[in-house]
Amino acid sequence: MKTKVRVFAVLFVLMAAAIVSAQTPSAAELLRRVDDNEIYTTIEYEGEMIIEYQNRRYVKTMKAWARENTDNFTEFTNPEDRGTKYLKRGGRLYVYSPDTEEVMLVSGHMLKESMMGSDLSYEDTIENEKLSARYNPVLAGSEIWNNRDCWVLDLSAKKKTESYPKQKLWIDKENGDCIHYELFALSGIKLKEYNLKRIETIEGRRFPVETEIRDLLRRGSKTTLVLKSIILDQPIPNSIFSTRNLER
Repeated sequence: MKTKVRVFAVLFVLMAAAIVSAQTPSAAELLRRVDDNEIYTTIEYEGEMIIEYQNRRYVKTMKAWARENTDNFTEFTNPEDRGTKYLKRGGRLYVYSPDTEEVMLVSGHMLKESMMGSDLSYEDTIENEKLSARYNPVLAGSEIWNNRDCWVLDLSAKKKTESYPKQKLWIDKENGDCIHYELFALSGIKLKEYNLKRIETIEGRRFPVETEIRDLLRRGSKTTLVLKSIILDQPIPNSIFSTRNLER
């Protein structure tokens, strides 16, 4: 009788473990969900970049168009920066300044510098490649973040050329939203953190429309990026991503 009880106990434990395993998504599946929501074929939007730095507040507005991870065009429209334009094409990033009426190539270490005084680097603003193509994910467990039950993913870069060799993501168990993530140097030093503030369902996907970014190497700094009038996955004319459009 005792032997039967022990057998049933073992079977119960095995069944319980199987149920838990079935309910726990793989790290690859979780990362795929994030990519499916956030990575686009094309995007067009109007935006606000609200920069809070050393007790001062700056608001910059822009219009932007992007296509996959190859083309990006951004034009600033606020009075102080009106006419400043950025064009990413063919793996290169160019900036046009209305003050000098000149086009400058942004390359090398300059890509890591602050864009328009924000907590975002030039690289941050033009990146649109799937995380699953760039990182190897490991499920690190689960945690409560901002009162939400989340899966935690640790990511390690597949290539040494990644700006952030390590990332850590908190993914909402209920809806798959990536509500917080942190970016690290190879040494383990935390460089930046992102907090999801607001999300909207667009074309059947849960797309982040308001995000708070902190560059932890800049004391007393925070940038809130707000996207408006978003159009996803619709054709964009090639003329948008032209040097002629940059200079006119």
